[in-house]
Amino acid sequence: MELQHKFYGIFKGTVEKITSHRTVSAFKEKGVLSVSEFVLAGDNLVSKCPTWSWESGEPSKRKSYLPADKQFLITRNVPCLRRAASVEEEYEGAGGEILVDNEDNDGWLATHGKPKAKCDEDEDDNLPSMEAVEISNNNNVRAISTYFGGEEEEEEEDIPDMAEYNEPDSIIENETDPATLPSTYLVAHEPDDDNILRTRTYDISITYDKYYQTPRVWLTGYDESRMLLKTELILEDVSQDHARKTVTIEDHPHLTGKHASIHPCRHGAVMKKIIDVLVSRGVEPEVDKYLFLFLKFVASVIPTIEYDYTMDFDLGSSSN
Repeated sequence: MELQHKFYGIFKGTVEKITSHRTVSAFKEKGVLSVSEFVLAGDNLVSKCPTWSWESGEPSKRKSYLPADKQFLITRNVPCLRRAASVEEEYEGAGGEILVDNEDNDGWLATHGKPKAKCDEDEDDNLPSMEAVEISNNNNVRAISTYFGGEEEEEEEDIPDMAEYNEPDSIIENETDPATLPSTYLVAHEPDDDNILRTRTYDISITYDKYYQTPRVWLTGYDESRMLLKTELILEDVSQDHARKTVTIEDHPHLTGKHASIHPCRHGAVMKKIIDVLVSRGVEPEVDKYLFLFLKFVASVIPTIEYDYTMDFDLGSSSN
């Protein structure tokens, strides 16, 4: 398998060298991007989500068909609080997954389903009223209404006149009285390491894949101590439907070293499906918003890596 993957990488690299990059738009027809459209969509992502930025990468790995300062997109230190399997267990199996593309039985499963109910609706009726709460060892707890002029059954105790404490004979000489003891102070201490929430984090980059003519996502994971995650640990943060089928370990096209990557072989087909759905609903997709649609579908592959892809405007313009 490893040898086959190596030969495929050589073949793909050779094809990219001898073919020119796409210059004609096929966004709506095939779900792919030209280089200029990728840069346009990247600029829009950076402007709407400041956690993303353009990077130039290693000088020796720069692609001549991309601007020198816009070789790829990256967002760093993205939290990943839970493993993907724990999220999948919270969703009901029936109706909990949507097959985005089922051609040749090689579709993408959107794992965002309906969460399981955590409590019955009637449980709220059984919650006790705060005014009914009683504390057996402390009779000073009263209903809130009694502090604002409400009636109270017990007679109000006589409030002592402070003037009577002006007399010397009224001073209490009692060393055991807490009121006469020296003042004590609380000393603040740094919290123990066990009380600090530590979590996995990821650097996520998006490159332009010339062969498939689509964006491609790359993952670099770090554990709670900022040590690089091994491949098998990264797969824990990938949806189990995709972990062994679509995630590969390859050389990053703009950075040094091996990185986990979501393979782009189906990206164009899936994006075409999403675009067709939008069009059928009367929405005219706009190419500069391509990466928001793309990252939303990628979220089904890495559901617990909380990167930013939200935006407060329509994904396309209405054709009506």
